[in-house]
Amino acid sequence: MADTTITKIDSAHSPHGAEGEKYLASGVHVAMRLWENEQPAEAKEPSARPYETVGYVIQGRAELHIEGQMVLLEPGNSWVVPKGSSHTYRILEAFTAVEATSPPAQVHGRDEE
Repeated sequence: MADTTITKIDSAHSPHGAEGEKYLASGVHVAMRLWENEQPAEAKEPSARPYETVGYVIQGRAELHIEGQMVLLEPGNSWVVPKGSSHTYRILEAFTAVEATSPPAQVHGRDEE
């Protein structure tokens, strides 16, 4: 029998992760998170995560530094960070974006690696 579970998340009550992200709906294979009004700052140390990330910019601007390349992210842009790729973000203007991770980033300590 197929899974018929429906999940609705009210982001006003969503938990936050260690980096300030807000966790949204999460399934078995994919999860969403919101980066809301992230303020300009220098890029953090690059990291490589055991999940794939796709994102969409709602407002603001940021640089995505990935494997020696830089991509400017602006409203309406979407991006992919492949699983295991060394990357970091540098926020240039107050930044709001939604990301989906597969498998879910917050499960089994994946965000801590």
